[in-house]
Amino acid sequence: MEIIELQTGNEFLEEGIEIFWNVWGTEDNYKFYEDCILHSSKTAEDLPRFYVAVENGNIIGTYAILRNDINSRQDLCPWLACLFVDKEYRGQEIGAKLLEHGLSEAAKKGYKKLYLTTDLENYYEKYGWEHNGVAYGPSGGHSKIYVKSTVI
Repeated sequence: MEIIELQTGNEFLEEGIEIFWNVWGTEDNYKFYEDCILHSSKTAEDLPRFYVAVENGNIIGTYAILRNDINSRQDLCPWLACLFVDKEYRGQEIGAKLLEHGLSEAAKKGYKKLYLTTDLENYYEKYGWEHNGVAYGPSGGHSKIYVKSTVI
């Protein structure tokens, strides 16, 4: 498996946009994902960044590192988001590899911590992520915040 950053001219860019949208989007917001990923693929800024896990030429997983994961905790940065592993590849620690890659990429960019929000129970804890409060979304709901140091 190889983890690839989506960049302009990358052979996985268009397919990556489709997968991020299919997994995380709705029928009404394709342009949101396309615009965000296309602009991130062209910028020299360190964030946002989108990554795909590829095996045998197929995208089998995703994640992103974002300035904000569309929540109330604008004071925290960066955020790991959009962690996904294709059903056929689950149970093989691919999610763990994507999490470690995200921590490594955040560290390379100079960040000492990485945050995420989730409604999942007992997944991130297995990999050393610590519960660190809640974040509220624009629709009024809330999710748990997790944090992990990027320093190994």
